[in-house]
Amino acid sequence: MLLAQESTIYTSNLKDYSRAVALFKDNQYASAQYLFEKVGDETQNEEMKSDCAYYDASCAVRLGHPNADVLMESFLETYPTSSKSNQAYTEVAHFYFNQENYTEALRWFEKVDENQLSAKDKDRFNFQKGYSFFSSKNKKEATAYFNKVLNSDVYGPQAKYYLGFMAYEGDNYQEANKYFDAVSGDEKYAEKLSYYQADMNFKSGNFEKAIELGQKAMAKSNAAEKSELNKIIGESYFNLKKYNEAIPYLVAYKGKKGRWNNTDYYQLGYAYYKQNDFENAIAQFNKIIGGKDGVAQNAYYHLGESYLKLNKKQEALNAFKNASEMPFDTAIQEDAYLNYAKLSYELGNSYQSVPSILLGFINKYPNNSSRSVVEKLLIDSYISSKNYKEALVLLEKNKTPENKEAYQKVTFYRGLELYTDRSYTPALQMFQKSLGNAMNAEFTARATFWKGETEYVLNDYNKALLSFKQFIGMSAAAATPEYKNSNYNVAYAYFKLKEYDSAGDAFQKFIDKVKDDKTRITDAYLRLADCRFVTSKYWPAMDAYNKVIELKSVDADYAYYQKALCYGFVSKNDKKTEELNSFVAAYPKSSYRDDALFELANTYVATNKQDSALKTYDRLISEYKNSAFTARAILRQGLVYYNSDRSSDALVKFKKVAAEYPKTPEALEAVATARLIYVDGGKVDEYANWVRTLDFVEVTDADLDNDTYESAMKQFEQNNTAQAISGFRAYISSFPNGIHALKANFNLAQAYYAEGQKDKALPNYEYVINQPRNEFTEQSLTRTAQILLDSADKQKAIPVLSRLENEADLSQNKVFAQSNLMKLYYENKDYSNAVVYADKVLSNPKTDNNVQSDAQIIIARSAMQTGDEAKAKAGYAKVMPIAKGELAAEALYYDAYFKNKEGKFEASNTSIQKLAKSYSAYRLYGAKGLILMAKNFYGLKDSFQATYILDSVIKNFADFPDVVTEAQTELSRIKSEESKTNSSIAN
Repeated sequence: MLLAQESTIYTSNLKDYSRAVALFKDNQYASAQYLFEKVGDETQNEEMKSDCAYYDASCAVRLGHPNADVLMESFLETYPTSSKSNQAYTEVAHFYFNQENYTEALRWFEKVDENQLSAKDKDRFNFQKGYSFFSSKNKKEATAYFNKVLNSDVYGPQAKYYLGFMAYEGDNYQEANKYFDAVSGDEKYAEKLSYYQADMNFKSGNFEKAIELGQKAMAKSNAAEKSELNKIIGESYFNLKKYNEAIPYLVAYKGKKGRWNNTDYYQLGYAYYKQNDFENAIAQFNKIIGGKDGVAQNAYYHLGESYLKLNKKQEALNAFKNASEMPFDTAIQEDAYLNYAKLSYELGNSYQSVPSILLGFINKYPNNSSRSVVEKLLIDSYISSKNYKEALVLLEKNKTPENKEAYQKVTFYRGLELYTDRSYTPALQMFQKSLGNAMNAEFTARATFWKGETEYVLNDYNKALLSFKQFIGMSAAAATPEYKNSNYNVAYAYFKLKEYDSAGDAFQKFIDKVKDDKTRITDAYLRLADCRFVTSKYWPAMDAYNKVIELKSVDADYAYYQKALCYGFVSKNDKKTEELNSFVAAYPKSSYRDDALFELANTYVATNKQDSALKTYDRLISEYKNSAFTARAILRQGLVYYNSDRSSDALVKFKKVAAEYPKTPEALEAVATARLIYVDGGKVDEYANWVRTLDFVEVTDADLDNDTYESAMKQFEQNNTAQAISGFRAYISSFPNGIHALKANFNLAQAYYAEGQKDKALPNYEYVINQPRNEFTEQSLTRTAQILLDSADKQKAIPVLSRLENEADLSQNKVFAQSNLMKLYYENKDYSNAVVYADKVLSNPKTDNNVQSDAQIIIARSAMQTGDEAKAKAGYAKVMPIAKGELAAEALYYDAYFKNKEGKFEASNTSIQKLAKSYSAYRLYGAKGLILMAKNFYGLKDSFQATYILDSVIKNFADFPDVVTEAQTELSRIKSEESKTNSSIAN
C-alpha cells in the first residue's frame, strides 16, 4: 500500500512538472513558477527537485523579480553538478545585463562554458559580454567579443556601431569611419553618426566638412549634443579665421556640465578681439583665471591689448605682467614684458619699483629693438617713480656716467623725503651726496638750499647761513621754487646767530620782494620789528610792529605788547602806559597779558604812581596765580613799600615770597632786602631767627656758596661743558639747598642735555619742575617731556606734558605738549582723549602743517578704530591736501577705501593708481591698495584683474603677513564663486 501511495504521488508530481514545463515553454512564467515551486516542495526525487529549483529561478529571471539572482545562486550552490548549471550561469549573466549591472554580469559570463551554447545563444552571449566589457572601459576585450558577432543579423550592426565608437574615442578616425559607414544606412544610428562624423572631421582638421556635417546633425540632436555641435562648428570657423561666423556658435555652447574652461573663454574672446569688439573680448578673456599654459598666455596678452585699445592702462598692466611671466611663447613673453615695463613707467607700480622693472627688461632682452627707449625711461624712472629708496639701491649698483645726473636727482629727492619724515641727519647726507654729483645746475642749487634748511633744523646756523648765501649766488637759483623764500631763510639764520642788524636787513629784503605770501610776510615784519627792537631802533621797530597788527596776524597781541614797550625806550612812558592799558583790555586771553600787567605796574613805579603800581601788581597776583611774574610782582610790591619807608608792609611781602617761592631768585632778593630792613631797625637777632626757618639760605656759608656757583657758571658761559658739569655737581653736592640751587640744577641739566647725556639731565630738570613756578619751569618741563618721550616708557611723559600745556607761556611749547599728548593717548588706544587733543592742536593757528596732518590722521584713525567711518572719512579728506610722505599714502589709501565702500569702484581705482604712482615707497599701503583694487575689479565684473592682483599680492608681499592672509581669503572667495561657471578653476 505504501509503495502504491508513493507511486501515486510521484505520478502526480510528474504530471504537474510536465504541465509546468509546457507553461514555461509557452512563456507563461508566473503559472509555471507556481507549479515548479509546488513540485519542488513535494517531490522526493532529487533530479526533479534540482530541475524545479532551476526553472523556479529561471522564471524569476524572466519575470524580472528582484530576488531572481538569489534564487539562481541558491540553485547553483545546492546543485553544482546539475546539467543545467551552464544554462543557469547564462541566465544570471543575462539577468544582471538586463539590470545594466555590467560588472556583475561579467562575473557570471566568465563562468559560462561557451562550447555548450547554441549558435543563437552564443551570438547573444558574445554581444552582451562584449558590451559589458565596453561599459567597463575594457576596450580590448570588448573589441574581441564584438568582432565575434560582426556577421550576426541581430547583433552585427550594434557591434559595428560600438567598434566604430571605440575607434572614434581612440582618435582612430579611419577605423571609426569604416564601421560607421557600415551602419550608416540604419536609421537607428544615422542621427548619432552625423555628430560623431562632424567631430571626427573637426579633429582631423577638415573644418569645412565638420561645419557641413555639424549643421546637418543639429536638427536631429538633443540639447546636450546641440551644445557640442555648436562648439564643433564655432571652433571650426575659428580655426578657419572666420571669427564673425564663429561667434554665434561659440556663444551658444553650454560647456561641459554647464561650465566652460579657459580655452572656451579664450576662443570667444579672441574672436571678439579680431572683430575689434574689445569690450566683449575683455569680458571673455578676464574669466580665464589661474591659467598656466600657452592658451592662457595668449589670452592674457590679447587681454592687455584689448585694455589698451580702450585706454584702460592699469588693467592692461596686470594682463601684460601675467603674460610676461609665462614662458610658453617667448615672442609673446618678450613683447608683454616690454608693454608691462612701459606701462609701469607711465602709471607707477605697487608690486616692485619701476626702475627695477625697466632694468630687468634690459638685462633679460639686451637685443630688443626698443632697448634705447627703455634705457631713457629707466633714467627718468628713478625720479618719476618717487620710490627713491629703492631707486638709490639700483643706482648705487649701476654708477655709470649716464646715470650720474639721475643719481644727483634721486639723492636730492630722497633727502627731501627724509627731511619731510624729520630724519634730518640722513637727509643732510643725501643733500651732500647730491652736491657731490653736480650735473644739473638747477638741482645743484636746490640741494644747496635744502642742505641749508637741514643745517638750520640741526641748529648749525653758521653753516646754514653759508649754504643759503651760496644758493642765492647761483645763476640757476632764480628759476627754482626755493628762491622766492631765500632771503627769509637767510634772515632767520642771522636771527638765530643773534646778528640782528643783518637779520633785519634780510627780513626787509624779503618783504620788498615777496608780495603774495601773507603768512611769511607777516612773520617777516614781526622778526624785522624784533631785530630793530633788540638793536635799540625803536621807531623802526614800532613801524614794523604796527604792520603786524594791521595784517591781523595771530601774533598781533605780541606785536602790540612790544610796541608798548618801545614807547618806554623812547622816553614816552605816558604813551607806554596808555598802550599797555589798551593791550590789557583788547587781548583778555593773550599769553602776554601777565607780561603786560607786570610791565604796566613797573612803569607806574618808574613814573612815581605807586598806588597804581600796587593795584596793578595785585591784579596780576589775583588773576595769574601760576604766572612766572607772580613772585616778581609780590617782590616788587615789597620794594615799593621799602622805598616808601613802609618797612612792615615790605617785610610782609618779602616773607611771602620767601615762603611761597623758596629757592627762586626772587626769594633770594627778598631775603637780602629784608636783611637790610632788619639791620636798619637793629633787629639782627630777629632776622637770624627768621632766616633759620628757610632751608635755602645758609648765612655762614654764603660767600663760599656764591664763589662755588660763580666758578661753575663761568665755565658754563665759556661753553666748557665738561668743566661746567663738574662745577655744578660740586656746588649741588656742597650746597643742596644753597642760594643758587635752582639755577645750578637747571644749568647742570642744560649742560648734560647739550652733551647728549639726557638720562643724567633728567633728575636735575625734575628738581627744577618740582620747585614753585620760576623762570626755568617752562623750559625744564619741555626738556623733561622730550627726554621721557625718547625713553622706553613714554607714558611717564603724560603728566609732564599736561603740566606744560597748562603752564606754558610760549605757544610752541603748548603745541608741543598738546601734539604729543595726542599721540600718546592714541598709542594707548585712548581714542576719545586722542581726538580731544587733536582738536586742540587743530584749533591753534600757529600749528604747522606736519603737526596738523598728524592731528587729522589721529582723528581719522581713532574714528576708524571706534567704527565711526563717517568721521574717519572726513578726517582723511582733510589730511589729503597737507600730508606728505607716508601720511599722504595712508590718506590716499583711505580715500580709495571709502570709495570702494560706496561702490565707486572706478574712482577708487583712480586713487589707488595715484598711490602706486606717487607713493610706491610705502609698500604696506601699496599692498593694501592692491587688495582694494582687486575688490574694485571684481565689483566691475573683471575676474581676471581681481584674481591676478590678489595672486600677485600673495607672491610679492610676504613681509606683510596680515595683508597676505586677507588676499588669500579674498582670492578663495572669488575662485569659489567663479568655479561655478569655469571648469578650469579648482575649488
